[in-house]
Amino acid sequence: MAERRSPVELLQSGRMVRVSAPMVRYSKLAFRSLVRRYGCDLCFTPMILADAFARSLRARDSEFTTNAADRPLIVQFAANDPHDLAAASLAVAPYADGVDLNCGCPQRWAVSEGYGACLLDKPELVRDMVRQVRAKIPDPNFSVSIKIRVHEDTGRTVELCRRAEAAGLSFVTVHGRTARERHQPVRTAAVRAVSDALAVPVVANGDVRTDEEARRLAADTGASGVMVARGLLANPALFAGFPDTPLACVRDWLDSSLALGVPFCCLHQHLVFMMERLASRSDRLSFNSLSSTAAVVDFLAERYGV
Repeated sequence: MAERRSPVELLQSGRMVRVSAPMVRYSKLAFRSLVRRYGCDLCFTPMILADAFARSLRARDSEFTTNAADRPLIVQFAANDPHDLAAASLAVAPYADGVDLNCGCPQRWAVSEGYGACLLDKPELVRDMVRQVRAKIPDPNFSVSIKIRVHEDTGRTVELCRRAEAAGLSFVTVHGRTARERHQPVRTAAVRAVSDALAVPVVANGDVRTDEEARRLAADTGASGVMVARGLLANPALFAGFPDTPLACVRDWLDSSLALGVPFCCLHQHLVFMMERLASRSDRLSFNSLSSTAAVVDFLAERYGV
């Protein structure tokens, strides 16, 4: 078995690192297991609230599940207090390879609670949170990272990242849009500016649907890795070079979900994403209306031989 490499080692390897994004409800153990089979090098958990996680055993049990094969793994936290983030990070350190601070989520609830994108305007707080985690976990192979969006003024983005880097940052993931932008083109020049300004690696994120697009984004931005979110939901085999989800991947998802006891709603929703381009419109309408795991298994066996 090949020796497992830390996120830091991967990102310093000189080849493009393929990363699965933190996606609420979707980036859980079964899905991470699936994308790892198809060329994904590094996975993130969904965003977890650090304060509740640090204080509640129930929150830890419900929000974080992993296994020995689920590595390298980065746990992403939403936090606005250095002590909360450090405590949550210490709790997951024995089971993960790094932690990440969400500084980019634009959802209204997150911003109103002082999480996510509002941290883009609080560089001192971001610096202090990175510094506190690094002080508690000095192991250089345990990564401490941030995931950000960009400012209209690229200089502000670069300054935020430089302050975090000075505090002990391992790498930064840059989604190339501002907190207000949704479907606008990715600002590759802003991501490149961050990459050029920092000594630590940069992971680029935004609008990648194929492995070819991932390689192009890495080349355009100078990034060491590329993170994909919605593209992997539609095609978990994206990083293996498949243009659409292959039937083998659908079969692997069923096997993994059944083995890990994935609830029907999650099992079915992932398949809805995967079948978008694989199935005809009439098949999609029929499939989307299914209401049990048994019905899903029967449908895929009868129509697709899965």
